[in-house]
Amino acid sequence: MRELEKTIHKYLKERGWDHLLPGDIAKSIMIEGAELLEHFQWENLPLEKVRKNKEKLEEIGKELADVLIYALELSVLLKLNTKKIIKDKLAHAAKKYPAHLMKKNAKKKSGSGRDPLYWKIKKEHRTNKK
Repeated sequence: MRELEKTIHKYLKERGWDHLLPGDIAKSIMIEGAELLEHFQWENLPLEKVRKNKEKLEEIGKELADVLIYALELSVLLKLNTKKIIKDKLAHAAKKYPAHLMKKNAKKKSGSGRDPLYWKIKKEHRTNKK
């Protein structure tokens, strides 16, 4: 992860973009995220079908790369430890959504991949934050 962060920092510095405003990068993440979402507009294909569509997969990869690059740029410019914040968030999610409960209750044939227990936990968590 550190090597990737250094590459991103070098890329930004070489272009004079190492002083971009965090809000502008956050907006760019969302804009690119919307472009990624366009590839799924009007259809909700199962994972296997998306994987088999080479052209679609290539386009998705390009948009996903844009999202990831902007996210890493924001992390680098804010001097966050990207590896740590990802690991910390995964640890938090693992506690919030215990694997044994999620796997047991997952709807295998559901298009959304999220079962009612997931939404119940999410709602409770949001209510408790207030």
